[in-house]
Amino acid sequence: MIFKKTLPILIFVFVFVLACAETKKDESKLNFPRLEEMVKNTPNKENLWVFIMAGQSNMAGRGIVDHKDTLSHPRILSINSKDELIYAKEPLHFYESNLVGLDCGLSFGHELLEHIPDSVSLLILPTAVGGSSVTQWLNDSIHRDVQLLSNFKRKVAIGKKYGSIKAILWHQGESDAHKKDIPHYKKKLTSLFKNFRSEIENDSLPIILGELGGYSETPEEWGAITKIINNFPSIDSNTKVVKLSDLPDKGDKIHFSTESFRIMGQRYGKTYLQYIQ
Repeated sequence: MIFKKTLPILIFVFVFVLACAETKKDESKLNFPRLEEMVKNTPNKENLWVFIMAGQSNMAGRGIVDHKDTLSHPRILSINSKDELIYAKEPLHFYESNLVGLDCGLSFGHELLEHIPDSVSLLILPTAVGGSSVTQWLNDSIHRDVQLLSNFKRKVAIGKKYGSIKAILWHQGESDAHKKDIPHYKKKLTSLFKNFRSEIENDSLPIILGELGGYSETPEEWGAITKIINNFPSIDSNTKVVKLSDLPDKGDKIHFSTESFRIMGQRYGKTYLQYIQ
């Protein structure tokens, strides 16, 4: 008798606990935008600056999206999974639906808007995929259901169609931070950047690289990759490096924190502005 009376209460408690657990699990997605805003009036081609985000998870984004990150700006555009032009809202990346979160793209765009002519709009194209190595990019491997270099080339074609490609924002290296891969990283990255520029048909295209985080549980290996990145402008004068090793992680020793992603975008923006000021 007592069991029959308490059964509904027990069921309620069980459902409530499950709901709380699910909410906590999907905390990073609570504020994902529910509505895509399609671009109806495309800016003139000469007034649309295009930037391509490439690399692995710390460019693809693993931060928590806040409501403010989903407020679109009429001068910052991106694309959806169908390659249609939309007004940019975080997250910009969409390839890894169970993993993706806040990236640095929108904060990068807002940083630029403070310093460029009002007549200019931005198109930010996402191509980064978590866990991808530079070798996989070079080999055009299929990684997490994305054919890396082919997908990049498709986004280049979109960029050329609508505007002028101004730079690549690159963050990658964690997957190559192993003793067997580190000695080959500089040579492979040089080859990949050559391929990027060849596809874009601009041998002097700016490519902005970011340091790896300084929070790794294998600091020697990550530090070796960051050293290569920091030395890269000495062999490629059309590259610049963004300091990121001082930014905190989200607690997993792999990915930047939410606030770090915002700062990351600002720093990439300030670094690109060095090319035009």
